[in-house]
Amino acid sequence: MAKKSTKAEENIQAVEEALGKSERFIEENQKPITIILLVIVALVLGYFGFQRFYVQPKEKSAQADMFMAEKYFAQDSLDLALNGDGINSGFLDIASDYKFTKSASLANYYAGAIYMKKGDYENAIDHLKKYKSKDDILRPMALGAIGDAYVELGNNNKAISYYLKAADISNNELSSPVFMMKAGWTYELMEEYQKAIDIYNKIRTTFPQSQEARELEKYIARAEGLLKK
Repeated sequence: MAKKSTKAEENIQAVEEALGKSERFIEENQKPITIILLVIVALVLGYFGFQRFYVQPKEKSAQADMFMAEKYFAQDSLDLALNGDGINSGFLDIASDYKFTKSASLANYYAGAIYMKKGDYENAIDHLKKYKSKDDILRPMALGAIGDAYVELGNNNKAISYYLKAADISNNELSSPVFMMKAGWTYELMEEYQKAIDIYNKIRTTFPQSQEARELEKYIARAEGLLKK
């Protein structure tokens, strides 16, 4: 019993010493600690103030400006959608004028899609990379489109990396196999047939019920044939 009592006392003493050191540290560094806390509070307040008094009002204006640009896009009037009609803003102006808003991000997506249609792949990549969203449909589509643009520019390695990112983010039987197939085809373009076969087999294993899985045999057979040459 005596040993237990002594050990308990030692533990209490150790805790008291630790608390004493903490108190001394706070006393000795009170000014810098206070400054750090004030900076943290200012940053938090600044963030919420920025969101409430800048981003939210800008978002409302941006959504109003998006209406005509989206209408022109739906009508396939690409130049008007991109640059505006002299009265209504186009996607480029919206992306520039309403930075930090969701509408500006979406405007970049539209602009990237338009540049893809125009065959301006460098600008397409630039705007699609600025699209920041967790949207389960558009985010993978944007990454896949970047992959398409890199293929057109002859940068197949980057294309594959974006296809695989798109497939990973999608993670569903509808779109993931599409992007994986594109990665496989691109590997074939690079004459890396074993990597193409590996991708095709992964589709068959991971998404066996997909439309792409039903057509895999011919692609695997073709890649295997080319691999043996």
